[in-house]
Amino acid sequence: MKHFKFKALRQEDQWLSPAYVGVDSDGIIKYLSLEPPFEPAAIEDVNGFVLPGFQNAHCHAFQFAMAGLAEIHPGHINDDFWSWREAMYQCALAISPDQLEGIASMLYAEMLVKGITHVAEFHYLHHDYKGYPYANRAEMGERLLTAAKNAGIKITLIPVFYQRGNFGQDPHTRQRRFISKTIDDYFHLLADSAKSVSHYEQASFGFGVHSLRAVNPKDIVKVVKDGPANIPFHLHAAEQLKEVDDCNDYLKQRPVEWLLENIPLNDRFHLVHCTHMNDAEVSALAKTGANVVLCPSTEGNLGDGIFRLTDFIRNRGNFSIGTDSNISLNPTEDLRWLDYAQRLTTHKRNTVDNGGHTLFATALFSGRKAVGSMPSTNFFELDKPFDAIVFRGDAPMLSRAKLEHTLPSIVYASDSSINLGTIVNGKWVVKNQIHYDLEMIHREFTKAVK
Repeated sequence: MKHFKFKALRQEDQWLSPAYVGVDSDGIIKYLSLEPPFEPAAIEDVNGFVLPGFQNAHCHAFQFAMAGLAEIHPGHINDDFWSWREAMYQCALAISPDQLEGIASMLYAEMLVKGITHVAEFHYLHHDYKGYPYANRAEMGERLLTAAKNAGIKITLIPVFYQRGNFGQDPHTRQRRFISKTIDDYFHLLADSAKSVSHYEQASFGFGVHSLRAVNPKDIVKVVKDGPANIPFHLHAAEQLKEVDDCNDYLKQRPVEWLLENIPLNDRFHLVHCTHMNDAEVSALAKTGANVVLCPSTEGNLGDGIFRLTDFIRNRGNFSIGTDSNISLNPTEDLRWLDYAQRLTTHKRNTVDNGGHTLFATALFSGRKAVGSMPSTNFFELDKPFDAIVFRGDAPMLSRAKLEHTLPSIVYASDSSINLGTIVNGKWVVKNQIHYDLEMIHREFTKAVK
């Protein structure tokens, strides 16, 4: 057994202070108390505040290669999501399997530094440069799994079905690396990916379709019906106004409206963005128990719009957070900007009841569903892995505060400079903001992007 003593550890309804945590050789929590263990034990004393590690519920790892490189905007050009997408296609067409592994390893290491311990990889960069499947159909997915192993992060690989260029349109040649022409093609890819996932004990599996615009409607229904029954299902929905208009023209319904009427949504479904919903969609989607995955940094960067968070929470809707294009990787920044966007539009400060706690707890529990973790009722539990982010106990913004203000201070008044380290399966993978294998990972990343 390995034992820790922390300044304080947050549970769903209270702080434990001090907090003693004991983990076995697999990193599973076997002791959790305000009191030291009865049996004599060596205890690592950590001056830090502990929260559960964050789940990144939506990530496209290859896009980390272009983060910050599409931000020069000549004034005479209309630069929006659709022009950014063309730059993304060029990036996707340039990346080899080796390069993807190097890029993703660096990305995942950086996520760990920010306190993310589990990433859901929404994966559609499937094929070779010409658009043909690799001899191993899951080649690119395997490189993402290897990258996760290199970095020491948990991963849920979500190979997604990408079939069309837009509603009713053939795919563009620049989308060729994404495309599975038929459901059978996609299910073959899915089966091979499942085999790859089984070889990494810290990996789990999900599936889904890219979006309504990227798959024939009848095929979406069939994929849901015939696909795996007990793993998370992910898809993009209603991110852009043009997407909503195109969907209305083609399907005679708005995207979320169509999903509500044609797919048996429940809490294993994770709809990414849902930026543009009307009153009826907000209410009806919340009632299904389906989760929305919000990516505030990317949604802001791409000019998507502002999700109706206050209304969705009022209807008891659940949400998680993701980094999407990986333009920013800081979960606490994303949480506060979820709230700040609501404050800017309502001109009020209490747009989310008990703001910091509600934002963190909702994103945590929905995030765990998004990555397919075991159901949980508390932040930390006996017989569950000890995955945590530790914040510096001597950080000025935290050392001055009463415990009741600590979580709000972390969400609203701090940045990643107060991160002491990250623990996965009871072991430090980041300490004093340094990843345990940073030098090698950084070297391979530099080689890949050059």
